[in-house]
Amino acid sequence: MELKEKITKAFADRFGGEGTLYASAGRINLIGEHTDYNGGFVFPGAIDKVIMADIRPNGTDKINLYSLDLDDTSTFGLNEEDAPSQQWARYIFGVCRETIKRGGTVKGFDAVFAGNVPLGAGLSSSAALESCFAFAVNNLFNDDKIEKFELARIGQSTEHNYCGVNCGIMDQFASVFGKKDHLMRLDCRSMEFEYFPFDIKGHKLVLVDSVVKHELVDSPYNKRRESCERVAAQLGIETLRDAEMADLEAIKDRISEEDYMRARFVIGEKQRVLDVCEALGKGDLKTVGERMYQTHEGLSKDYEVSCEELDFLNDIAREEGVTGSRIMGGGFGGCTINLVSDDKYDHFIKTVSEKFEKRYGHAPKIYPVIISDGARKL
Repeated sequence: MELKEKITKAFADRFGGEGTLYASAGRINLIGEHTDYNGGFVFPGAIDKVIMADIRPNGTDKINLYSLDLDDTSTFGLNEEDAPSQQWARYIFGVCRETIKRGGTVKGFDAVFAGNVPLGAGLSSSAALESCFAFAVNNLFNDDKIEKFELARIGQSTEHNYCGVNCGIMDQFASVFGKKDHLMRLDCRSMEFEYFPFDIKGHKLVLVDSVVKHELVDSPYNKRRESCERVAAQLGIETLRDAEMADLEAIKDRISEEDYMRARFVIGEKQRVLDVCEALGKGDLKTVGERMYQTHEGLSKDYEVSCEELDFLNDIAREEGVTGSRIMGGGFGGCTINLVSDDKYDHFIKTVSEKFEKRYGHAPKIYPVIISDGARKL
């Protein structure tokens, strides 16, 4: 049974009749890693893996939820003190509260939702959930008056204020603004963005999930952010967005080796995003792939956020003649994103699965992805 049928059937069984179907997507980021908090560019797209919800106003001030995937229910009111105890329900409660805080209207509703965004693979299932409900609440109770960027901010604030995750805006932005067959270059400083056609004829995008998440003793993200901030301060600029390699070289003897390496990656990554955008415009997938490999190298050696398993996946991609491959996401586990030509695809998937399992005792998970639309009413 398709996702849509499963959800509508569960809604009819639980609440009777039917509601309105909404969906929002998980996302990939082709290139532009650890650039968001440095005022740089990211280059995400929404994918064909979604969170879908069937929703109907119920004429009360209570929200009744059923998570089909978790087989769990939650009922709560719309005041701050009504926060549900289940973590999954807090995402939806947070979206409602953040909408209300911005002067939007939210009334009681019944909803059944489920998804096929793989969890823990770095595809932002939580942002898809937030965007799906933010879009729905805006459509059902606010006549679509809340503009799209505000919907993305509602999702981001939900993470900050109700789920304890201090995330950037990229995931929610990609889920809300996603457009079929297009990637989006978002300027994380000005919040301006541009759609770029993503025409990869003869190629496929596939994620190879190591299914590994290394437990980190300290907070490596914060440490890297601090490195970047120290270098920016030394250069007298707000963020590394405004730095060039020559500026970094000029102060090399005034900063630590570690800070130098971190900044070298970020400044290089800023340029790589721009190079990839230009190359895509020319249909030059060779350059796109080269920049992806360079990003992996930088994340592994300079930013030091890779791990043995991800480097192994990247090495196999290179050996198999994959056009481009890199770590996707914060690092220390998770996926590589791979741009693979059709003629090499089957052999690559077979080889990478066998070699990885032989070395690490478990097979990686394989997720082919297609660039699709973001938040929408179905």
